Amino acid sequence: MSTPSFRDYLYAPDHPRVAKLRGLDARSYAEAAKDDSFAGPMIEGWKKLYPEPFVGVTSDGVLRDGLFPLAAARPGEEAPTSDMVAAAEKLLALMTAEQVERLSYAVDAHEWQSWANPEFMQHDTGLRLDELEPPVRDAALAVVEASLSPEGYALARNLMRINGFLGDLVDLPLLMNEYSYNFAMYGVPSESEPWGWQLFGHHVALNCLVAGSQLVVTPVFLGAEPDVIDHGPHRGVKVFKERIQWARELMAALPDMLRADAVVFEHMQDPAMPEGRLHPGDERHLAGCFQDNRVIPYEGIPVSSLPAAAVALLDEIVNDSIAYLPSGPRAARFREIREHYAETWFSWIGGWQGEDAFYFRIQSPVVILELDHHTGVFLNNHTPAPFHMHTVVRTPNGNDYGRALLRQAR
Repeated sequence: MSTPSFRDYLYAPDHPRVAKLRGLDARSYAEAAKDDSFAGPMIEGWKKLYPEPFVGVTSDGVLRDGLFPLAAARPGEEAPTSDMVAAAEKLLALMTAEQVERLSYAVDAHEWQSWANPEFMQHDTGLRLDELEPPVRDAALAVVEASLSPEGYALARNLMRINGFLGDLVDLPLLMNEYSYNFAMYGVPSESEPWGWQLFGHHVALNCLVAGSQLVVTPVFLGAEPDVIDHGPHRGVKVFKERIQWARELMAALPDMLRADAVVFEHMQDPAMPEGRLHPGDERHLAGCFQDNRVIPYEGIPVSSLPAAAVALLDEIVNDSIAYLPSGPRAARFREIREHYAETWFSWIGGWQGEDAFYFRIQSPVVILELDHHTGVFLNNHTPAPFHMHTVVRTPNGNDYGRALLRQAR
């Protein structure tokens, strides 16, 4: 069976799905989206969730304390704090007073929770990169680069480039381009006091807080439609290939009965799903935008039941999912996640062989990792396809946005 190509699912240029948006930029579409049959209901639902004070994602509605102590990082696991501060100060020096005011929020501001991953701009937090002069825009991206691993920054930039590629494919470059993202800063850049930054837009959302030598980068949303650039200056870019392959291999490594127990629903759009389980935008995702306080029960199978070969593949998936972190914080985070394998659960929806679309979730008291194949938004596939996926990383029990560390620091 041949691999499905995203080019088989391009809308005709005059199709209403794309034609009615032609000429709109992010700001004009922010208003038009409220009346859109697809986007409007999502916006209304998220509008109700956004005002909630931050608590944190939990498995049972009870916040578990003591999981994230504020302490000096272990030697070799320190955050690149000095480089982050230097990049942030360079950015601030390039800006006007008005820009600095629009960019800056208190370190515990509610606006942290305003991030979203769709192409429409529900909250105009901070500054819009595609509205900045290139030196200022590049300086903002340099803050992101200083905070992430080289491969993490490359992934984020490639996803932004795929967004621009998609915008060109459907002739909506004002709405979707390489720089159609909001950037904000929280707190005052410091090598000792907590502060952070936020980047969000279509298929890319990163929330980063540093407290001395400790770094928290969650919630994270990274996705792509399509998953490859097949022409132009960035031809050859392809994302998430290894993670998807490791997930399929993990399912293959499970004994039949254990695999059956891991599968929560056999089909991606399963009639057995309860009402509300399939969200119009998030689809099977549970920990996406505006879900900061969601109760997500454990499902599937305990990781303690996995055979050694499957655990090794789980390690690969976890490591790849947090590869955006610099090497020191990545080692600390991987250790933290692995120390909770005895309390970790793995669940699956959909098929796992060939080019089957699927969803999985890895969940413990300290992490939620999700990957979900989606139906088309700007492509017209009406069932989930491997060339459109969303991924989410959360730190449950109150440490998204580094909030548990911030509470201790205060």
